Amino acid sequence: MHDFLKTLGLEGSLSGVYAGAWLDNPGGPELTSTSPGSGQVIGSVLQADAASYQKVIASSQACFARWRTLPAPQRGDVVRRIGDVLRTYKTELGALVSLEMGKIRAEGEGEVQEMIDMADLAVGMSRQLYGKAMHSERPEHRMFEQWHPLGPVGVITAFNFPVAVWAWNAFVAAVCGDTVIWKPSDKTPLCAVAVQKLIEPICREAGYPGLFNLLTAPLELSIKLSHDERLPLISATGSCRMGREVAKACAGRMARSLLELGGNNALIVLDDADLELALRGTLFGAVGTAGQRCTTTRRLLMTSGVCEELSGKLLAAYKQVSIGDPLESGTLMGPLIDTQAVAGMQRALEEIRAQGGEVLYGGEVLEHASGCFVRPCLVKAPKDLPMMKEETFAPILYLVEVADLADAIAVNNGVRQGLSSAIFTRDLQKAEAFLTAAGSDCGIANVNIGTSGAEIGGAFGGEKDTGGGREAGSDAWKAYMRRQTCTINYGKQLPLAQGIEFGS
Repeated sequence: MHDFLKTLGLEGSLSGVYAGAWLDNPGGPELTSTSPGSGQVIGSVLQADAASYQKVIASSQACFARWRTLPAPQRGDVVRRIGDVLRTYKTELGALVSLEMGKIRAEGEGEVQEMIDMADLAVGMSRQLYGKAMHSERPEHRMFEQWHPLGPVGVITAFNFPVAVWAWNAFVAAVCGDTVIWKPSDKTPLCAVAVQKLIEPICREAGYPGLFNLLTAPLELSIKLSHDERLPLISATGSCRMGREVAKACAGRMARSLLELGGNNALIVLDDADLELALRGTLFGAVGTAGQRCTTTRRLLMTSGVCEELSGKLLAAYKQVSIGDPLESGTLMGPLIDTQAVAGMQRALEEIRAQGGEVLYGGEVLEHASGCFVRPCLVKAPKDLPMMKEETFAPILYLVEVADLADAIAVNNGVRQGLSSAIFTRDLQKAEAFLTAAGSDCGIANVNIGTSGAEIGGAFGGEKDTGGGREAGSDAWKAYMRRQTCTINYGKQLPLAQGIEFGS
């Protein structure tokens, strides 16, 4: 097997539970990890049982009691050291992401780079957890707000970004003074174990071994995490169905949920667009990660002046996409995550044909031992195709002709999801119209770049069924803290607000 597995300490039957220390016998069933690129088993992980679940929670609680009192810049320094370790093992960890998840090596290493960048951003945040000062209406009073750590935070991540999404949450939560319990996808457990093995010595050396905890667990314990009253926030990335269950569980106990769910992203190309730019933006957005990004371009909305030409360019480009081993240089598209995903794509294509959509290219399952490789697919679709309103987590791109910008915006907004959107145009007025309140209703709106590949400096997330959560940059840190409004009376009188007089 690959040398980088040995380098990352991923040999033999591994514990998938860390509660301030590795639990060698966590009591739960063994979880096997199979590479979608080869179809071979690459490792196994022991999951938690009810008793080890409690140890994970207790570890996070105990560490939080101490970690929250450490000055935020010192918390940032621990995250800085974690970022340095990730730099050292970027190649190995990126290769593991490619092996276990199936994205190509460049994307695997890019995901680790995203973790590194997130660590750098969080270090800066540790000195910028600002509150506001307000003028009091009462004389000799000072009024201000401050932010305090929230508590142990549960982070549930999906298979398609098995390490980066954890970093978006965990590094920000840590500098905010929270501790973290990570529930990784059961499709990519080795990536989570590898990250925990890399960061554990740093946290232990700093004196906070329970800062980041790992809970690889069966479904019933994963569900329990959202219902656990000891966790004031659950951040969950995954399907809309899963997100609704997390939201209900958290709302039922008056806790917070931070949700990053489905996307059904549209890219608009107007008659005046730079077609070469639009082609490149569409190709990566639709084919990258084999269509398994929440920001994947799923709908291409083209006005009549460019529809035929751009469709032809895309067809030619799709025929050149090299599909194969994600670890091999030159591969542009690897496999889907498993055979269930392949079957889901095939069912979607059957529905598309039944509803009047025309498959122009691709969609076939390729002969391979793993059964997980498919050809990316182009579908000519009417604007009202029902399947186009659903998110199929696979490389299916709908080609749709629209009348004008207003029509394109209506189609863009006419789905339940609201994550990412993009427009290609040279017309400044039309670009600005796309960005107004009457334009795209998505959390991300881009001009002359694609829907995929968000930078961490901005707050990442979407509206409607996408869940409304925001992660990474800007003021997303506020989700991991509690706000406190403070008023100090430094005078000798006790005036009441609103000029109320109460007795003498």
